[in-house]
Amino acid sequence: MPEIVGSCGTSGTDAGVGWVAEIVAGIQAEERLSLRVARIYSEEDAGTLAERLDEGRVHPLPPLGALRRETLESCTHIVGVMGHEPIVAALEAGAQVVLAGRATDTAIAAAYPLMKGMPAGPSWHAAKIIECGGQCTSDPRAGAVLATVDAGGFTIEPLDPAVSCTPILVAAHMLYETVNPYEMREPDGTLDVRDAAYTALDERRVRVEGSRFPVADQHTIKLEGARVTGYETMSFSAIRDPHIDEWAELTHTVLRQRVEQTIGLSDDKYAVDLRLYGHNAMLGDLNPASGPPREVGVMLLVSGPEQATATAVAKIANPLMLHLPTPDMDYLPSLAFPASPAETERGPAYEFVLHHVVDTVTPTEMFRTEIEEPPHHG
Repeated sequence: MPEIVGSCGTSGTDAGVGWVAEIVAGIQAEERLSLRVARIYSEEDAGTLAERLDEGRVHPLPPLGALRRETLESCTHIVGVMGHEPIVAALEAGAQVVLAGRATDTAIAAAYPLMKGMPAGPSWHAAKIIECGGQCTSDPRAGAVLATVDAGGFTIEPLDPAVSCTPILVAAHMLYETVNPYEMREPDGTLDVRDAAYTALDERRVRVEGSRFPVADQHTIKLEGARVTGYETMSFSAIRDPHIDEWAELTHTVLRQRVEQTIGLSDDKYAVDLRLYGHNAMLGDLNPASGPPREVGVMLLVSGPEQATATAVAKIANPLMLHLPTPDMDYLPSLAFPASPAETERGPAYEFVLHHVVDTVTPTEMFRTEIEEPPHHG
C-alpha cells in the first residue's frame, strides 16, 4: 500500500515538501527502509502565471474580481492545488511514498482507487468522507476509518471495533467545508451526491451507492497565494471588572487619540483589534446578549506598515491596558499583564489574495515531480 502525503507542511510550498522529505529520509535511515520516494512540487512562478493571465487562461472565483499582474507579483508564495492526476503519475512511475505539494484533501485518497480503475463517483465520494478520519464515526477521537471502493459504490467502517459508522454520520460529512452539501468541485469535475443512498449494513458499516462525477469541459487548477500586509505586535492582558464593554470602547477611543498626539499617526495608517477572550471574542454581535463575565483575557493586536510602527502603537496602549478607568468609575479596574515586556512582535502578517483558477491543457503541466531511488543501507 503506498503512502501518500498531500499539502506537505500544511501549505504545500516547495519548502514544505522538502521538510517532509527530510522526515521521511530520517525514518528510512532509522528503520533501514528502502522505499522509492516521489516529490511533487506545486509552487508556481508569478511570471509564468502572468503570461497565462495575458492569454486569458486565469479566471476569478467568487467573490474576487479579475486578477491583476501586480497581485501575482506581490505574493510571497503561490501554489497550485493539484487533483489526483500528478499523484497517480507518481505511483505509476513506481513511487512507494508520494510527498505532494498543495493538493485537494480528497485527491490524496481518491488517487489510488482511480488508478485501479474504480468509478469516479464512488472514489471521490469515499475520499471526501474519509478525509478527516474518525469524524464520520460515533467517536471522532477513535482514529481511522477504512473505505472499500468497488464498481457499484463504497463501504466504510471504523477501524476501532468499539466505534460505529451510521448513515447519518457518513452523509453529514458532505456538509464539512463545502459550499453546497450536494456538490464538491475538483480540478477535473464535480462530485454530485444528490442521488446517493446511505444504507447501514450492520451496526458498524455503511454502504453508499449512487454517487456521480460529471467531468468538467475544462480542467482547471485553483491558485492560492498570500502576501505581506504589514507587521503585527500583540499585547495580552486580563481584566476583572463589570464594566468590561465600556472599558474596551474607551480604550479604542483614547488609544486613537494618544497615537495621533504622540507619534502623529492617523488611524488610517494602522489597525487595532481589541478582543475580549471569554466575552464575545469570536462571535461578537452574532452572540445573543448576556451579562459580562467576571473576568476576561484582553488581546490587543496592532497591525502597521512596519514592525516599529505596530510596536509603537502597542506601547502607547500599554498604560491603557493597565490603568484606564471608564468615566463612571471612581477606582482603577483590575488588570494585569502576564509577561514583561507586555508587547510581543509577531513579525509580518499575511493575507490570502488569490482565489482564481487556471485553465490547463494537461492535468499535470503545472506540477514538477522528482523521484528518488531507494536508499541503500550498508
